[in-house]
Amino acid sequence: MLYFAPAGGFPGVVHAPAAVFLSARMGGETATKGTAVIARVICGALHGVDAFRVELEVDFSRTGMPAFTMVGLAEGAVRESRDRVFAALKSSGFRLPAARITVNLAPADRKKGGSSYDLPLAVGLLCAAGILPPEAVEGHVFCGELSLTGEVRPVHGVLPVAVMAAGLGGKGLFVPAENAAEAAVVENLTVYGVDTLGRLAAHLAGADRLPIAEPAAREAGAFEAAFARDFADVKGQEHAKRAVEIAAAGGHNLLFLGPPGSGKTMLAQRMASVLPPLSFDEALEVTKIYSVAGLLPAGSGLVGDRPFRSPHHTISEYGLIGGGAYPKPGEISLSHRGVLFLDEILEFRKQTLEVLRPPLEDGVVQIARAAQSLRYPADVMLVAAMNPCPCGFLGDAKKRCTCRPEDVRRYRARLSGPLLDRIDLHVEVPAVAYEDLRLQTSGKSSAQMRATVAESRAAQAERYAGTPFRCNADLSGKALDEHCRLDREAHDFLGQAVKSLNLSARAYTRILRIARTIADLEHAPGIAAPHLAEAVNCRTLDRAAN
Repeated sequence: MLYFAPAGGFPGVVHAPAAVFLSARMGGETATKGTAVIARVICGALHGVDAFRVELEVDFSRTGMPAFTMVGLAEGAVRESRDRVFAALKSSGFRLPAARITVNLAPADRKKGGSSYDLPLAVGLLCAAGILPPEAVEGHVFCGELSLTGEVRPVHGVLPVAVMAAGLGGKGLFVPAENAAEAAVVENLTVYGVDTLGRLAAHLAGADRLPIAEPAAREAGAFEAAFARDFADVKGQEHAKRAVEIAAAGGHNLLFLGPPGSGKTMLAQRMASVLPPLSFDEALEVTKIYSVAGLLPAGSGLVGDRPFRSPHHTISEYGLIGGGAYPKPGEISLSHRGVLFLDEILEFRKQTLEVLRPPLEDGVVQIARAAQSLRYPADVMLVAAMNPCPCGFLGDAKKRCTCRPEDVRRYRARLSGPLLDRIDLHVEVPAVAYEDLRLQTSGKSSAQMRATVAESRAAQAERYAGTPFRCNADLSGKALDEHCRLDREAHDFLGQAVKSLNLSARAYTRILRIARTIADLEHAPGIAAPHLAEAVNCRTLDRAAN
């Protein structure tokens, strides 16, 4: 026999009508003593920034001593769901009879963590107890955390679960109401926002209907309104702004080198404002990362702005590339398709910086642990700023440097050669002259620079259509030889530069990529010697080392 809450319900919880309806509808169809019922509910588990299908099975047996057992590599938050779920069922007007309950999370060889299994577990118990018909949950996917009063709370990683559900071709996805707009951006998927367990049970029993969620408007304020930070505010530094345009057009990494107060941080903070808007696929990638990281505001849809992340120099390796005891994306993944800015890069621990080398080369973070291996996207533009020496005034025309040569060498050695080779452009940013500060006219605005960048990116997209490359910074191997062909004059110039500056093979490749971008900005079909000359001039630290 099943027991339900009083007709008036529990104080502050409006679930009694659903329980009363289900009592009348299902009263003669419950599991009887001596029988065992197995219910199956589909949910999802996170692995990196993707989700995989999990089948939650509930064995509800009236024989033997009452007990509750959960198997299937469930972590702490999942095992604790038992107490939350039983309290939520009671508050929602449902009281299960004494039974021996076994819950299995399949596949049983993959870890499951988080609180998103509360809702599917509650639904599975209701089906196994005979309160809900099994056919009511067939083809549906469930995700959500329950409070003790039966309210459905938001969880992290709903968007990857929605993508998984769409791939399964399911009938619909039930998620917390605050996550509904996030999940609804996935096409060919019906999403229902659930606020209470009672309303969900009534919907599945046919007594009530939950509204179908609509996708929220894309969060793209930076590209539809005036920029809060605009390059028009930057006085002087035209050479640095030209480097910014080249970097943004070709997707190149960039290092600013200059004394304190010269405007390095000001330039870097405006980098994202000249990048083209995210495409739908890119916005989906970025939103998945922020959803898994728990940084997506409740009720929001797709992220529309390119990320700009600027971690403090005290950050750890795990904070920068991700991982940890409970793996989460790091700052480099949170910057995916956007800008990762390392201000005062030489103040970061050298060991921390070195972990950036593989992600900057491959565009992904590989995290290998004994129990599992994860991949996080990390296709970023690295922008860094540094002083030329410990005191900051080496080469400054107004202030005298007080550093010894060995102090300068030791200071710059914090940035290793292999990591420096992965930064395409090294640009000097000298102190701004007083005459430039007094100018009333501004230089290029972010909107003007963004139009130039977008035109160059469009040409690259057309050129690399059908290839794995998106922009010039991605070129490698035969594609580099094909798209960066040089005439005799250009060959001679580059050969002389490589020999005189003692450039590495990686630096040679970087120069070719930069020159290709410069040629695109000038609408030139091929790379000429002047393009190579400007590209070499964008490698300040190569010249300083010789």
